[in-house]
Amino acid sequence: MLQSRVNHDSPTTSRALRDSGRISSTPGALPPRSFLTTSATSVNFVACQLFALLMAVWFRIYLHPSKTSPFIRHVVATLLGSYLALFCFGWYSLHFLVQSGLSYSVMVFSGLENMHKYCFIVTLGYLILCQITRVYVFDYGIACSVSDRDAQLNPNQKYLAIRRMPSLLEYLSYNCNFMGILAGPTCSYNDYKAFIEGTGFQPRHQENANGKENGKCKQNEPSPKNAVISKLSTCAISLFVYLSLCKLLPVERAIDDDFVSSTPFYLQVIYLYLAMLALRPKYYFVWTFADAINNAAGFGFSGYDVDGSPQWDMISNLRIMDIEFATSFKSFLDNWNIQTSLWLKRVCYERCPVNPTAATFLLSAMWHGVYPGYYLTFVTGIAMTMAARAVRHNIRPHFLVSDSHKCVYDIITWACTQIAISYTVVPFVLLAVGSSLKFYRSWYFCLHLLCILVVLVLPVKSRRRQTKEQQDGLQQDGLQQDGLQPVGLQQDGQVAHSSTDNNCNQKEKAS
Repeated sequence: MLQSRVNHDSPTTSRALRDSGRISSTPGALPPRSFLTTSATSVNFVACQLFALLMAVWFRIYLHPSKTSPFIRHVVATLLGSYLALFCFGWYSLHFLVQSGLSYSVMVFSGLENMHKYCFIVTLGYLILCQITRVYVFDYGIACSVSDRDAQLNPNQKYLAIRRMPSLLEYLSYNCNFMGILAGPTCSYNDYKAFIEGTGFQPRHQENANGKENGKCKQNEPSPKNAVISKLSTCAISLFVYLSLCKLLPVERAIDDDFVSSTPFYLQVIYLYLAMLALRPKYYFVWTFADAINNAAGFGFSGYDVDGSPQWDMISNLRIMDIEFATSFKSFLDNWNIQTSLWLKRVCYERCPVNPTAATFLLSAMWHGVYPGYYLTFVTGIAMTMAARAVRHNIRPHFLVSDSHKCVYDIITWACTQIAISYTVVPFVLLAVGSSLKFYRSWYFCLHLLCILVVLVLPVKSRRRQTKEQQDGLQQDGLQQDGLQPVGLQQDGQVAHSSTDNNCNQKEKAS
């Protein structure tokens, strides 16, 4: 289970950023103030990230797993991370240790069956307390990984399940290592442990386009140099774009009385999209920089592509082109703050028995803070997600008859997605209830009303029901391929019965 790293606003956001810019993990949630100001917190953050990049290169070269024991790597990673936290946050950095200590104590003294529940209550309560005092901390996912039982897990959860209770040093190293303590990204404990122990570079077979192995095997540890240079170049471009445009297109202008009264509505829509577009590079800079730091340390290798080139995107947090050209609300969310989205999916969405979509959005809102704007954004996000799902399931099939029709559909849904995202996250930027409702009133709550109408008119099955039906269909097809017919009603309405021997044979084959 993905671990929520001990950061603030999200697993990939530091207090240093929020104090000067209130960065968050919410898609498109773009704060009104720049984190790239002359404030001490901003300078500290950038300086510490540059220092972490240099330390990452040193860590990979001089503390390589072939030269150094995992114990030393854990100690060095933890000490460097603690130093960066102390440098950036001062005495607030004590919350890292307090929260980690509380979580670890719960894991040690509670039973496996209820460990994840108790840990969730303790850490979420501590999170809310810290949010009220402007200090954000959170840590929960590792308890789920320890308490998970194989019989209850899907294949991905089995891979993430932790078979041995981590030591206190391993736990602190995972939470407070210098590569991710300031800006993440979050990762699974098993992946981090493999990185520390040097087992993350196992020989991997190259696959062809059909997903079959072609027999070629990579034996040498790949170098992250090209990936780091590419990501640092992306950071430079993102920073330049952000500094060039952010002052020209402030989001607050969207609720300015003179602007609203004198600007046609279609121009207000265009302005809102451009304002959000101008602020997103801030997130691209922060998250891509954090990804580059991890790669420089040798963490993040995910295998080889079909051409045999090494891929360093295991813990990447965003896909910029897929974000900017997303044609659905879900597609945008899936490519924004990827690791946190996966964590929320595995901790909440896959485990919540009732309305997992709403529960996941609510957990994300509680996680981000106590500002009313957060909750307005995520409640709106629930309606947007349900409406977008209904449209996709009912409307999209009619446009798949030809490439030209699909192209038209993609263009329309791209525009609708970008407008919907911008509309949804305005309260996250403005934070206050009054200004948020003022914006929605200026738009006559049009997208809220449209979402409600779409959900009421267009039928849509829940994702869990669809998945269950698909699994039942695959099982039925498998039985038919084995020459087995499921027990059901015959054409005359009588229940079909088979002999005891035949039932035994069916059970044996099914097993």
